[in-house]
Amino acid sequence: MNTHAVGNGPETAVRTAALPALDWASWPTPFVFFTGKGGVGKTTVAGAAAVALADAGRRVLLVSTDPASNLGDLLGIAVGPEPGAVPGVPGLAVLNLDPEQAATAYRERVLGPYRGVVTAEELRGIEEQMAGECTVEVAAFDRFTQLIARPETLGLHDHVLFDTAPTGHTLRLLNLPSAWSEYIETSDAAGASCLGPRSGLASQREQYHQAVDELGDPARTMMVLVSRPESGALAEAARAGAELAAQGIRNQRLIVNGLFTRPLAGDTVAQALALRQQTALAALPRQLREVPAASVELSAADLTGVPALRALGAGLPSSAPADGGRATDRIAAAAQGAAEGMPLGTLEALVNELAAGEPGAVLVVGKGGVGKTTIAAAIATGLVRRGHEVHLSTTDPAGRPDELLGADEPAPHTGPGAGGRLTVGRIDPAAELARYTADRLQAAERLGPERRALLEEDLRSPCYAEVAVFRAFSGLLNQAARGRFVVIDTAPSGHTLRLLDLTGSYHRQVLAGADQVHGRITTPLMRLRDPARTRVLVVTLPELTPVSEAAALQEDLRRAGIEPYGWVVNASLTGSGTRDPLLRARAALEESQLRRVAGELASRAWLLPWQAQQPTGRRRLAALTGHTDATA
Repeated sequence: MNTHAVGNGPETAVRTAALPALDWASWPTPFVFFTGKGGVGKTTVAGAAAVALADAGRRVLLVSTDPASNLGDLLGIAVGPEPGAVPGVPGLAVLNLDPEQAATAYRERVLGPYRGVVTAEELRGIEEQMAGECTVEVAAFDRFTQLIARPETLGLHDHVLFDTAPTGHTLRLLNLPSAWSEYIETSDAAGASCLGPRSGLASQREQYHQAVDELGDPARTMMVLVSRPESGALAEAARAGAELAAQGIRNQRLIVNGLFTRPLAGDTVAQALALRQQTALAALPRQLREVPAASVELSAADLTGVPALRALGAGLPSSAPADGGRATDRIAAAAQGAAEGMPLGTLEALVNELAAGEPGAVLVVGKGGVGKTTIAAAIATGLVRRGHEVHLSTTDPAGRPDELLGADEPAPHTGPGAGGRLTVGRIDPAAELARYTADRLQAAERLGPERRALLEEDLRSPCYAEVAVFRAFSGLLNQAARGRFVVIDTAPSGHTLRLLDLTGSYHRQVLAGADQVHGRITTPLMRLRDPARTRVLVVTLPELTPVSEAAALQEDLRRAGIEPYGWVVNASLTGSGTRDPLLRARAALEESQLRRVAGELASRAWLLPWQAQQPTGRRRLAALTGHTDATA
């Protein structure tokens, strides 16, 4: 990757990669999907591309399949389940596919033929299997395959752009081999999965096959991997690209959003941010090195409304305020003062509060890319420094808390204020699934060869990886009940909600059989609902999309009877001390989100400023919670 020096003086040592700017109206395929971690700017990039294509005379349909979609906020209009015109953009129509509504319709279509045919107990078993988030994902896929597979869709539009894409997870579900229609006829209700009875899917197979064929045709479909120029987001884009390529979707493009190319000379924060981005790009994962890439520069503007999207698509600069940054400085200073007046504490205060309470589980939840692993590791090291025994684990397949902690073991303490002990582990979905599969097959050893083959096929569904992870997750909660802190870095919120669905299903099954159980019953859901046993921390970034997604996650938790302990707002530029005009303009944009968190959403909240030095290693992590001595 070619580089060139940037900056305003000799002290500037950052070199920026020569990525071409994105040509917003260059999409050649009729179907374009935008995918990436939460908060990387998928909706903004998709929206700007849609406006640019429409302005170029194309007929465009922009579709969001994100349950926390902010497409309406982006365009400043109401977006519904049917295509609607965008004022001021002839040729552009938009719609939201609500996954929950799609799931309701999908369940009824699949279950309807079985009402009055199978027993009530069998029907309840099927309904239970289809109650989870996995079914919601499949239902959303089912809904947008209708847009792909129906010829009349492209009779009305030159391009259909999807904000969020079918995951490799969903494609694996729909590519399971032949047993669908026969399985329900040869097994009881326990044979159903989150897909529903296989016979219910048989009528959709032609539509699914046609959609999967379209997705794999490079002349018809392009998959756009959207990422921030950060190592974690790029790694996630690489994983998504590899998984989709394995399913035959190989026409991919990488968009690096938010590239910071002109840091203010002498500004520590600006220099560190630019250098961190370039270091991440220099270490681009191998999966992405052969993918055509383009960049979108970091913007100082609030990218909402058609004019802002047009300006972004036109490549108009937003990093050089006309007044030399004086107005931006005034706004950012006001935002700083407002933040200081808000009831947002420090991470040190949060850990002190946790340490003063009873040991138990601390669940760190949120969308991908908001820094959950860093927050979880900082809390764990802070609790250890305060004398507690702590186990740090993760349910995130991509989580590596041991790598974040590094090898700089804390020196042993003796006497007053002695440090505790930290152990580190992770739930490996592949290993847990192997154990679960072995247990199920052992329990089914008396089945005949045909039924055993059907069971083996069913166990290859990704749904069962979630069941296996749930078992290990329950084991972590049991550890927390034995007088120690267990800090759990959870997977991105969609996977976390599937865990909660399984937790709730298990809870209901146990209570249904409670009359046959002697003694006190404590289910995992009971532990999660008990604030004396479990503290749930919602992590977000001070930006519109991550805060909105965190708010939606909080509502899902509350519907499950789980009240979050509080919110952590991570990587805030407001408290970073930067003098760079562009970064101060972005800090000013944080004010409304900080007020929203502190004043509307969180019962209590803590703020962690953006760190010029990456918090890796136990000493730096401990410093985030107020300990900077050599033995931290």
